[in-house]
Amino acid sequence: MGFLAPAQAVVARAIAQAIAPPPPPDITRWCEENIVFDARSPMPGPFDISRFAFLREIHEVLSPEHPCREVTLRGSAQWGKTVSVIQPTIAEWHEYTPLDSLIVHPTGSAASEWVNNKWMPMRRQAPGLIRVFGSGRGENRDNTFNQETLDRNGSIKVASAGSPADLTGTSRRLVVMDDVAKFEPSEKGDPEKLAESRASGYEDAKILRVSTAMIKGTCRITLAYERSDQRLYHVPCPHCGFEQPLTWENFLKNLKPEALHAAHFTCEKCGDAIRHKDKERIVRLGKWVPQNAAGSHPGFHLWRAYAPQRDWASIASEYAQVMGWSRLAASSSGSATKDAEVAPKSKATAPTVSSAIEQVFWNDVLGLPYEQATDAPDWEQLRDRTENADPDEVLELGVLPATGFIFAAGVDCQDDRMEAQLVAFGPNRRRWVIDYKVIPHHISDETGRAHLNALLKQKWRTELGLPVQLDILAIDGGAYTDDVWSWAKTHPWSRVIIVKGASTQNGPLMMPQRFERRKDGKAKRAQKRAFNLNVSSMKAGLYGHLDKELPTERGFTQFARNLGDEYYRMLTAETRVVRRNKVGVMTSAWLLVEPTRRNEALDTMNYAEAAALRKGWASMTDDQWDALAAERGVAPEAPQGDLFDAEIPVVKATQTEATPPKENEPMTPRVKSSWKAYR
Repeated sequence: MGFLAPAQAVVARAIAQAIAPPPPPDITRWCEENIVFDARSPMPGPFDISRFAFLREIHEVLSPEHPCREVTLRGSAQWGKTVSVIQPTIAEWHEYTPLDSLIVHPTGSAASEWVNNKWMPMRRQAPGLIRVFGSGRGENRDNTFNQETLDRNGSIKVASAGSPADLTGTSRRLVVMDDVAKFEPSEKGDPEKLAESRASGYEDAKILRVSTAMIKGTCRITLAYERSDQRLYHVPCPHCGFEQPLTWENFLKNLKPEALHAAHFTCEKCGDAIRHKDKERIVRLGKWVPQNAAGSHPGFHLWRAYAPQRDWASIASEYAQVMGWSRLAASSSGSATKDAEVAPKSKATAPTVSSAIEQVFWNDVLGLPYEQATDAPDWEQLRDRTENADPDEVLELGVLPATGFIFAAGVDCQDDRMEAQLVAFGPNRRRWVIDYKVIPHHISDETGRAHLNALLKQKWRTELGLPVQLDILAIDGGAYTDDVWSWAKTHPWSRVIIVKGASTQNGPLMMPQRFERRKDGKAKRAQKRAFNLNVSSMKAGLYGHLDKELPTERGFTQFARNLGDEYYRMLTAETRVVRRNKVGVMTSAWLLVEPTRRNEALDTMNYAEAAALRKGWASMTDDQWDALAAERGVAPEAPQGDLFDAEIPVVKATQTEATPPKENEPMTPRVKSSWKAYR
């Protein structure tokens, strides 16, 4: 026999359910209920906070109910910041309260990448996002940068830092800046400040900055982290329980080139080894500890050693590749150990070993800002190191080394001349300056073009007499663009490329130009020939290597004899200065150390490096270098002279007068000594 529930109780229960407050916001809970990593993930399956214990406190301070207004998260790349922090924060805020939010990426392409490949796939699958935004299927793809909630009481705006107009408009209670270190200031305002101002109308707004670090001194995420309470994640020693952060310095001192697989940390108290097999357990028991009691907001630094996706041996292997230890790691011989002793381990704790490859490791693996070189060594010191060396330690002018190398030239175009630097680039980031030439003709002049053509046809001899032509030439297309293009197109793009310095201080060293424009304004395709260069990073990388005095050091640069004083003065003509721009943002600029100094040798060195990079200088394997050494490190079969090896009639960089003209040839103007601004 059944009984009916009292109507009064049913109504009361329904009213209680209707007026019951929602559960407090919990980003960690949202992750556990909504995130499932697919088979492509290194850890497929439901989100497990025990494997990401360091996220709990980050999620807590990002909650709508936490009183802090700003949160800074600086860390290495590829450990789940987007999927485990940014997107769950957006989702939980929108699920908890009516909200307008703003998500800012450094470029429009980065914004599109996030929307199409990260946000929309999660939105279509996560139950929490489907309840708020719908599945997103069948909606207008052109409007994905502005999305509304189903009940029309909230919206997401996705913007590019490169478009200040996108950062104005309505107030936003939640502002997320992803990859903020890559934001570039513009004349219309600083994108970081514009994004911050969107939240100024709310007392309970939240501003989240997330990024890997970039260049020390101008890195936005590092400047924000330094204002914060600077939290580091402390883990207990598996042997004595002493709590300490996992630092790069600790890891580095235990790193042995011949045993990269055994990379580990040591306890600062008991001295016992902390090995990778202990990581999961100690990370689960860890806690965040502020280092700056005067910090204005919560700030977190987390690098790859804590992430469950990668083991510590992989970090050691990447560092070995960066430092050129790959041969040492594969060898257990005594010579390997001896060579390892000269590896620049001491400089690794203060990142002054430059070049873009080292910077990528510092930023993406360690999550630390990279300290670029700011000044070159004294030019007289560089000159004397070469001119006073023993005869067998330095190459003569125009002679190539008898080993594996990429032979490249960089050409700078001026009003009355062209200047060319010839450089051989070898393994372990080494380079040999072979020659420096001045061609006293404009790029549009037929005689000048004939000189460039001859430069490509000429053969130089190695120490053993083997004749070698230039592998590739890079010419400046920032000035006299049409003239440069008309000459360059007469040669295959595999031998002649066009380069142009870019104003950016971040990003890769070379980026293909989308197109160039003719005088009539119509676009013409670049066809794998034209590139924009991050000359700021190139200069810093070169200056970081010039002070190395041992030929066995990574990045050592050897100069040919008799290049002349003016060459060394031009090569060391600039210095890097960090200062605030007119909108108050810390930026860096390369300036002449003296108003009368010229810098063509520095520019042409950058162009030659770009040419070598195009030929694979930074990506060649040891086997490829060995094959190139076997090809170019031998004596020729017929060592007698070649009647067609003719010197180009050009002027040395140290001369002030042009080569006397031939009969019936118009006089060539003098080579000017005034500095020409970098184009």
